[in-house]
Amino acid sequence: MGLRFTNSKLDVFKGREAPPTHYILKIQSFNLFSRSFLEKYSSDMFDVGDYKWRLTIYPCGNKDEGGQGHISIFLTLANTSSLPVGWELHAMFNFFVYDQNRDKYFSLPDNQLRRFHVMKTEWGEAKFLELQVFNDSSNGYLIDDACVFGAEVYVLKMTRKAEYLSTLKEPNTGIYTWTIKPFSAFTLDHYESQWFVAGGHKWRIIFYPRGNGIGKGNSVSAFLSLDESTLPPDTRLVVRYAIRVLDQNEPKADPFELREEIHFGASFSVLGAQKFMPLAKLNDPKQPYLVGDTCVMEAEVTLFGTVSTTS
Repeated sequence: MGLRFTNSKLDVFKGREAPPTHYILKIQSFNLFSRSFLEKYSSDMFDVGDYKWRLTIYPCGNKDEGGQGHISIFLTLANTSSLPVGWELHAMFNFFVYDQNRDKYFSLPDNQLRRFHVMKTEWGEAKFLELQVFNDSSNGYLIDDACVFGAEVYVLKMTRKAEYLSTLKEPNTGIYTWTIKPFSAFTLDHYESQWFVAGGHKWRIIFYPRGNGIGKGNSVSAFLSLDESTLPPDTRLVVRYAIRVLDQNEPKADPFELREEIHFGASFSVLGAQKFMPLAKLNDPKQPYLVGDTCVMEAEVTLFGTVSTTS
């Protein structure tokens, strides 16, 4: 990406008062440098993100990259011989030039993100700054034949994870019905149903007859629990589940239910709702959910596939 100047360098550059975080290169007698036999100058090494870097300036442009008539500036990953075989890294970086008139450092609007590897250890801007603009002292870049460049580098740590979704040819569904009676005798904090099998995994209902958490005292809390011992390591289940309280007067009527499509895994093996059903609704004699001191709960679990992750 090269710079295009119209009426002012401010049309392209953005300025700030803070100096570059990682490296500053000050060049005295720039004109002597540009007229010398040195095509470029590479700075001393500096450390960022456990790697060593160099800042390279081409005073008359990097001609191999089409930088004639410009200042070219590049970031080089140095001392790569110490890196492991097959190394690569991603880094965000930006270059700066100091405006001595305004006491500000100007840079490109956006950081660049580049991949460094054994075949590409250098990235930069062949057309960073037009020499005509740079040499004009009113712009503040070259004053008394001195100038300042800088760089900031941020190495992205690789914490990549991969996810593999495997779907079943036919979804696998299991239904479990739990008759709770006499309901008034269920006086403990919570109860657990027997285990049942759905999709090759073991499940059970957990319910709190007088609520749990924000549902305590106002709701029935209900949850579906997965037996983690039936789950392979680093694997989640893609599931649609429903927890219901059945209508005992009209078996074909719509039940009161919670339904979700969600992943079950080792770190989230119990899912449901603290405010599953209002106690007032359950205890209302006009409602069909608690009849003859009996409540009928049902869980339906459909397994669609599995998701495995690797680092």
